[in-house]
Amino acid sequence: MKTLIIAEAGVNHNGSMVLAKQLVDVAVEAGVDYVKFQTFKAENLVSKQAKKAKYQIENTDSKSSDGQLEMLKQLELSEQMHDELVAYCNQKGVKFLSTGFDLESLDYLKSLDIPFFKIPSGEITNKPYLQKIGGFGSEVILSTGMADFGEIEDALTVLIESGTPREKITVLHCNTEYPTPMKDVNLKAMQSISTAFNVKVGYSDHTLGIEVPIAAVALGACVIEKHFTIDRTLEGPDHKASLIPKELCDMVSGIRNIELALGTGIKAPSDSEISNKNVARKSIHYKKDLKAGMLLTPDDIEMKRPGSGISPMQYESIVGRVLSTSVTADSLVEYSDFEA
Repeated sequence: MKTLIIAEAGVNHNGSMVLAKQLVDVAVEAGVDYVKFQTFKAENLVSKQAKKAKYQIENTDSKSSDGQLEMLKQLELSEQMHDELVAYCNQKGVKFLSTGFDLESLDYLKSLDIPFFKIPSGEITNKPYLQKIGGFGSEVILSTGMADFGEIEDALTVLIESGTPREKITVLHCNTEYPTPMKDVNLKAMQSISTAFNVKVGYSDHTLGIEVPIAAVALGACVIEKHFTIDRTLEGPDHKASLIPKELCDMVSGIRNIELALGTGIKAPSDSEISNKNVARKSIHYKKDLKAGMLLTPDDIEMKRPGSGISPMQYESIVGRVLSTSVTADSLVEYSDFEA
């Protein structure tokens, strides 16, 4: 099954359409399925009292303000910018996606006919928000950063009772620290979510590097979401925990290789290794010269490469039989060497 790869541009456009289009170009070059932005009105998302997270303070100019409102105002995408980005994505051959962070933004994204709704971790306890998305009946991807099993169950209940069938919901394991320390990833929780709630699962990654999302695919993730940027040194809340273009390409390549490597689950010789059977395996060989009429004993044979003769697993079928012809040491044992 092909993994859905979402390249999270998020707010790494820094409010610039030029930079936003450069991010789209990077996503296209990497071969992702979707490039995702964020849709919000800052005033609808945060109050004037909302403080920045620690990582946001560290990654932005906090001299002017330690509040989220001013920072987010600079990162809004206008409707005109959305239209331009949708058109640009269509032109470049990558699918546009965005996460809505408030009810007004959800209605706007619905009008854009986006293929599914991505619920960010911070909204998992926002019942009116969940009810609105659930009522759309669209495919839903739910991130679960900061959540426990009870909160995941509550969110799923709201979505399902509001009109979205369970089979249309994919739950992403996630940790919302930017960047996430390896000791806090807890990737096995993704499998626990799958078992507990009988849902498709994936992983939204905020670690540095690409090994964890690739590992998530090996563990069964059907969706991977990962932040990326043009340059990690740019000012902004998410740049430092984002992949640079080459890393994004490497991640996509690694995921696609893992998909191939996972295979069918049926253990059988592959096409590429069948020719190695005769080279690597052994056959029954004569250890010494023997004359016709002799009774073959275990001391008369040995197991050697190549494996083109009788398998050592069948040696009991020849021991004790009478030779009908003389044979030489180091030659392959053949059933035709024996009396009927």
